[in-house]
Amino acid sequence: MALPRLRTVVLVSGAALLTRRALKRRIARSPLWPLPALPEPVSGHSKRRATAVRRLLITGRTVVADGVVSLRLEGSGLPRWEPGAHLDLVLPSGLVRQYSLCGDPEDTGAYTVATRLVEDGRGGSREVHEQLQEGLEIEVRGPRNRFPLAGAPGYVFVVGGIGITPVLPMLRSLAASGAEWRLLYGGRSRGSMPFLAEVEKLGADGDRVTVVAQDEAGHPDVAAALAGLAPGTAVYCCGPEPLMDAVAGALPEGHPLHLERFSAATGDAAGSGSGPFEVELRRSGRTVPVAAGQSVLAAVRAELPHVAYSCEQGFCGTCQQRVLEGEIDHRDELLTDDERGGSMLICVSRCRGGRLVLDL
Repeated sequence: MALPRLRTVVLVSGAALLTRRALKRRIARSPLWPLPALPEPVSGHSKRRATAVRRLLITGRTVVADGVVSLRLEGSGLPRWEPGAHLDLVLPSGLVRQYSLCGDPEDTGAYTVATRLVEDGRGGSREVHEQLQEGLEIEVRGPRNRFPLAGAPGYVFVVGGIGITPVLPMLRSLAASGAEWRLLYGGRSRGSMPFLAEVEKLGADGDRVTVVAQDEAGHPDVAAALAGLAPGTAVYCCGPEPLMDAVAGALPEGHPLHLERFSAATGDAAGSGSGPFEVELRRSGRTVPVAAGQSVLAAVRAELPHVAYSCEQGFCGTCQQRVLEGEIDHRDELLTDDERGGSMLICVSRCRGGRLVLDL
């Protein structure tokens, strides 16, 4: 008698165990079970966030110009990078800021970045200057490159102040290869211009570098720098918005222009997409108004405070959201053409019409 009874107990126990496991799997697929599982939202699942995260040690902190510090971040087996690349720094407060790599791409043991203190900024640069000291570990993401050095028969660089950081590795590479290049480097004063001595040394052969300090000679003559360009010459510009506008306005036709911005573009001259509109949050069943001058992010977070964000300038991709309906006015410097077809960075981009529908 004992053996059949034991067999029955084992079979019942096994069936119960299998049932519990199946139930757990079903609940995992839909926490609202027995209701149907909702489709997984696309928003908030950017592949960009799969970028490797590392903790690096700050082993050097150097003042390289008035209000500008350079940080050496050491690690082991770091990925190589190409001139123009940048690194995301996760600051102690949790803010994420992007800084151009300005060291040696072949150095797989350290990254070097530099940042200027912006007195009236949003706090990131101040945190770098006041809290990032030698001996501190910091989380970084990347590197990534949205400002690569393209092949061309010649190059002209127009740079303002801290905008020299992504350009400096380019100049080193071009100088080593014997390529044809020229640089117009402007700043408030010579003391405020980072890496000025190295830049002048790189351009000493052939008078390639023109330095214009505003307190000595006023603003640089962009039109003169771009006059008489040889066919195919690539023009690179990094600096304040007025400088980039001047370069775009003076550039002769037929020459590729490459820009690296300090902040998101402000839209076209006609102000397209700058007025008020409304955003439907399809999953949440809510519609929120977005006022002129208000970001979509700010309007959405008033209803959904959990929506993630970081840089608020269209650089990091944290706030990328899927757009289900509506015409997007893209103002970021990050998304690819494919991504722009169906998503937007809601911290800076807007609507070219009266209504957007987001997958939120």
